Amino acid sequence: MAHATHHHATLVGTLWPTDSRSNTILRGSVLSILGTLLLIIAAKVQVPFWPVPLTMGTLVVLGLGMAYGWRLAGATMLLYMAEGAMGLPVFAGTPEKGIGVAYMMGGTGGYLVGYVLAAVTVGWLAEKGWDRTFLGTALAMLIGNAVIYVPGLIWLGVLFGWDKPIFEWGFTPFILGDVTKLALAMVLMPLAWKLLGKRSTRKQAPSS
Repeated sequence: MAHATHHHATLVGTLWPTDSRSNTILRGSVLSILGTLLLIIAAKVQVPFWPVPLTMGTLVVLGLGMAYGWRLAGATMLLYMAEGAMGLPVFAGTPEKGIGVAYMMGGTGGYLVGYVLAAVTVGWLAEKGWDRTFLGTALAMLIGNAVIYVPGLIWLGVLFGWDKPIFEWGFTPFILGDVTKLALAMVLMPLAWKLLGKRSTRKQAPSS
């Protein structure tokens, strides 16, 4: 017997549903551009933190995945990567540390690949309903973080050699900040759904 595949509406899909092909294209274009703007801002803003300044890049990547779903999140991340490849200073450290494909092939290249994979992964999990609860959101975010770190650390090893302290460079300084961002997302996503549910209930309530 075939099992039914359960598909849950994403947060954005609930807030901005589509009813026609033209509406779908407009919605996708607007949200992709808006998503890249959020990614650029997140890449440039640094919050004082220990042991290294905190950036919001991973939080926005995973948040977009969870809010958009895997298709739209993947398209948004590919648009962001295309902007960077064209030489626009959209990444952290650009243009000071280089721009374009040369920058993307440097030490952060693996993490950029991880961004795309993580947004798609978390988006897929969100469409399975993982974003509706605190525990589900936390697990999805943990998986998304792992998907970012794996290609990031592998690429560091390829570039600089496995005899170097790869984990000390690319993992240890950032893990505390990532746990903090995970805790923030774990609260925000289920809360957004709860507020959305209350708003829908008020709209549907009969007037006396």
